[in-house]
Amino acid sequence: MKTNKSQHFSVLLRITLIMVFIFTCLLSVRCNIKLPHILGSNMVLQREKPVVLWGWADPREKVEISFAGNTLSSKADKEGKWKMTFPSMKAGGPYQMTIKGNNIIQLENIMIGEVWICSGQSNMEWIVANSDNSAEEISKADFPEIRLFDVPNRIAFEPQEDISGGEWLVCSPATVGSFSAVGYFFGMNLFSNLNIPIGLISTDWGGTLIESWASDDALYTVPEVRNKVDILRNVDLKKLEAEQQEKSDRIRSLISGTSDGIVDGKALWAETAYDDSGWPVMKVPGLWEGSLLPSLDGVVWFRREVMIPEELVNTLVILSLGKIDDSDITWVNGIKTGETIAKYSHERSYHIPPGILKPGKNTITVRVEDTGGGGGFWSDDSLLYIKGNQSVVSLAGDWKFRISPVGYSFYDAVAGPNDYPSILYNSMIHPLLQYNVKGAIWYQGESNAGEAYLYRTLHPLMINNWREKWNNPDLVFLFVQLANFMQPLPQPANSEWAELREAQLMTVSTPHTGMAVAIDIGDADDIHPRNKQDVGYRLALAARKIAYNEDIVFSGPVMKSYTINGNRVEVEFDHTGSGLMAKDKYGYLKGFAIAGADKQFIWAKAYIEGNRVIVTSDKIDKPVAVRYAWADNPDDANLYNKEGLPASPFRTDNWKGITEK
Repeated sequence: MKTNKSQHFSVLLRITLIMVFIFTCLLSVRCNIKLPHILGSNMVLQREKPVVLWGWADPREKVEISFAGNTLSSKADKEGKWKMTFPSMKAGGPYQMTIKGNNIIQLENIMIGEVWICSGQSNMEWIVANSDNSAEEISKADFPEIRLFDVPNRIAFEPQEDISGGEWLVCSPATVGSFSAVGYFFGMNLFSNLNIPIGLISTDWGGTLIESWASDDALYTVPEVRNKVDILRNVDLKKLEAEQQEKSDRIRSLISGTSDGIVDGKALWAETAYDDSGWPVMKVPGLWEGSLLPSLDGVVWFRREVMIPEELVNTLVILSLGKIDDSDITWVNGIKTGETIAKYSHERSYHIPPGILKPGKNTITVRVEDTGGGGGFWSDDSLLYIKGNQSVVSLAGDWKFRISPVGYSFYDAVAGPNDYPSILYNSMIHPLLQYNVKGAIWYQGESNAGEAYLYRTLHPLMINNWREKWNNPDLVFLFVQLANFMQPLPQPANSEWAELREAQLMTVSTPHTGMAVAIDIGDADDIHPRNKQDVGYRLALAARKIAYNEDIVFSGPVMKSYTINGNRVEVEFDHTGSGLMAKDKYGYLKGFAIAGADKQFIWAKAYIEGNRVIVTSDKIDKPVAVRYAWADNPDDANLYNKEGLPASPFRTDNWKGITEK
């Protein structure tokens, strides 16, 4: 059968349209060029280092980048990965960058300057808005050449290629409030002295152990940690996911309603007549994360009925609840009797005035708010009681509880950041390793105080681990020695925190490291001191000396050597600056303790003689050892150099500490 020309043309047209359609579909499924989150507009690239750029595209796709007058091109490999390296540049900007492939990405406002990692636990994570003089500091934070990047919190069981989000922000009053306070004050001080762009990358997580931040191959070399690395490498993710789903479902099942127990200022859930028969039960004391509510942050109400004997009525009574993490409001029989805000280490002790308690059944209600980390009552049983002159009624045991449905959150993941080693390195450090940086500042150690002796190994190991992974043996690493915390003791004593500070001081012997002492700017009642300005300033001093070779005094006095002459110990120091001084209006040194061969320390007399400190005691004829600021909270330690920098705590002995196991 013959076909005419029009029919033939119609067939060809149909075939052509089908082919165009298929080709269009194929184009639509091609991958666009993708950049890692750390590469973006407003970023700061490290000056005088090669500019490394990388990302993903279609396998074998051509990628072309134009930046600062140079154009480079490359093809993605068979897995779709590409990488290009531009020549190093001097500080300056702003620049534009164009990346072309299947799509085009345009990056704006790029600066060349100094890039610093800001890492650690909650004192590094602590934001500007919650620090001293925050309103004034935020209003002054107009620094367009300082750029801020906050890495989202995430865990991973294997090293990741990219972080889970984040963007570079120009430092301004609108952006600085939610950024790391230590990081910002460090960067602001650096910028004020260097006058070049500063990039700050905050990658931190409150309450975390140092083991979470080092790679598994490095940690495997430490016998004390090796078994934990083995567990990480053999973890059953499906089992973990199932367990976490069960925990999440259980927590959700305990949350009902839409309002908190306080309505129009009235504490409805604290009223004696309130029906709490449907509330579940939890053992108190005990942090709720370790009990029924893993990873929950928010408000939990607790109620307990208690029988009160006649002799406790119509007299002044003490209600003790021990330590509560973080804040509480407490009612007795519906009447508010106490409130403590954001003092998780503070023991609650409230007076119950006469007339509130009654013979027989009484109701105690405590509204506990936890903003992060552990939550709930965390003393031992002996600190929970109602006490009068004649009787004590224990409050330890079963309490009813209810989760407020307002403002709660819980970490809905298969593990917490301390459950396995390396899981923060994998997700929050490893994806950054191709991004060249000048150095890192580190504020961590509180969570490792109980293993301070092991920290002597772990701290320098992590530093060298990062240097190896960044392929930068000269990476500058600066860190904060733990601040003073907890109530000061009347007599010299052993201290985990002092041993952790000693481990940090030992790390200074690692090349290209520096330490900021903070024993004078802490808070006895709060592990998160609000004075982050001085912390950032002291870290910046160390950076200016160690990273930028300025001729400045950057450290307080550090014990160099000691000599025993008769009944006195003569201690010499490095970093004395223009001289030693006692920060005391009478010029007396405090915080020194001395011991004889019995190893029993007592407070000592100490005075400055040139660049030495002479330590003596009338009670010890033959001294053997001296300690300075050796306590959780050495609140009276007052040895400084005349530049105003405090001396580091130290001891001259090497006697076995309480964390050496």
